[in-house]
Amino acid sequence: MRSAKLKSGLAGVAAAGMLLSAGSALAQLDPRAPMDITADSQVVVQSQCLSDWSGAVEALQGRTRLRADSIKMFAVKKGDGCGDYDRIEARGQVYFVTPERTVRGDTAIYTARNETITMTGNVIVVQGKSVVRGDRMVINTKSGEANLSSNTKGRGKSGRVRGVFYPNQGTSR
Repeated sequence: MRSAKLKSGLAGVAAAGMLLSAGSALAQLDPRAPMDITADSQVVVQSQCLSDWSGAVEALQGRTRLRADSIKMFAVKKGDGCGDYDRIEARGQVYFVTPERTVRGDTAIYTARNETITMTGNVIVVQGKSVVRGDRMVINTKSGEANLSSNTKGRGKSGRVRGVFYPNQGTSR
């Protein structure tokens, strides 16, 4: 598996700025903050502490927007009831949009317990004209470390981790 590890110490590198910014933006999926969700239908399974939204789901939180075919929100069992949400799963044409960037993938899973966001399936991060692509992106929202990887190996092969960057666009200074 090919991967590109990026750490916050790589200031000035467009890739680091894009991916780490994507990480902090995605971290805004805070299950404790107000979230406005619309969908074609919703099912609540209280015994599993599950809220299952389906059909052109859109979740708004502050200035961020999460769109997907379905979003499942799992809360922690707390006695006979349910506590805070600890996992959010978005599946099918997932788009996470902030004023600065758009991140696209087939699935996105936010896990509060280990402070990670995992996006899989044709992951694309766009900021300005700059674009980064891969098969899987894992972001540690606490450390800011992002790992973008691809299942394709070997020079000259299509499908490897790839970035196209434009100077002074898509990075914050």
